[in-house]
Amino acid sequence: MSGPDPAIAAVRTAVREFLASANPRDEVYVAVSGGADSLALTEAAAFTGGRAGLKVRALVVDHGLQDGSAETAARAASTARELGADTAEVLKVRVEGAGGPEAAARRARYGALRSALPDGHGLVLLGHTLDDQAETVLLGLGRGSGPRSLAGMRPLDPPWGRPLLGVTRATTRLACAALGVDPWQDPHNEDPRFTRVRLRTEVLPLLEEVLSGGVAASLARTAAQLREDTEALDTLAADVHLRAFTGEGLDVAVLATEPPALRRRVLRRWLLDSGVRELTDAHLRSVDALVGNWRGQGGVWLPGDLVAKRAHGRLMLETPQSTT
Repeated sequence: MSGPDPAIAAVRTAVREFLASANPRDEVYVAVSGGADSLALTEAAAFTGGRAGLKVRALVVDHGLQDGSAETAARAASTARELGADTAEVLKVRVEGAGGPEAAARRARYGALRSALPDGHGLVLLGHTLDDQAETVLLGLGRGSGPRSLAGMRPLDPPWGRPLLGVTRATTRLACAALGVDPWQDPHNEDPRFTRVRLRTEVLPLLEEVLSGGVAASLARTAAQLREDTEALDTLAADVHLRAFTGEGLDVAVLATEPPALRRRVLRRWLLDSGVRELTDAHLRSVDALVGNWRGQGGVWLPGDLVAKRAHGRLMLETPQSTT
């Protein structure tokens, strides 16, 4: 007796290995758009999760951005049930706010998925593939976002799980064809107004041609390597943060003995934990100069109406009112 189609087997293997490492308790959720990636993921989660005693629940987000979106969402939920999901629920959202339609839709989608989890806890599987990882790395490289961005998406970043980061988009399409499933083709995925679409349809194909293939896989490997380095540095930075944190700020003497790359990781954690949002590299380097290039300069203004300043051998955060 022959086994499953090779593409179906590849997706199932990726999901089985991921679930074995993530070890969810009783159930797992799958974000389903109706596209090939999420449908192949749903079938694999139902197949492997079911054998592991897990309930598999599909979540379909209806963004309401296109005519017929409700019907598209209902069809995706129905297909998810046909592929073995124990339940399938449609979550309708409103897409609004700053940052353009892509960013607003993403915020709405992730907010709805998180809200669907009981008590905010659980594991939601996302259909991001190796190709998505490559696009993410290219976006980070083009924007000069630094190693944390170039490290790409994490396979496990609770409550999000990405079992398919080692599986190509072509494989998920072949898996759907073998399953007899006709995936939904999101017109936004062909719209050149979106930067990621142009990366997918213009930049990556050109790089594949010029560099004789294998670019997407190479970018994904680069992300994995940088992620390992970043996690190691973050672990070291956590120890420095523990030694430097005084309860009211950071001890400059402790920070001054550390390499700049490690020191800035400590500062990043401290600032984020203190409520600074939209922290940029320029902000971080300016605060770091209070340690590594100290000339008696004044405080650094930061988002959230906060000021980082050096006084009495410590870095502290204050509101503008308290500095006057």
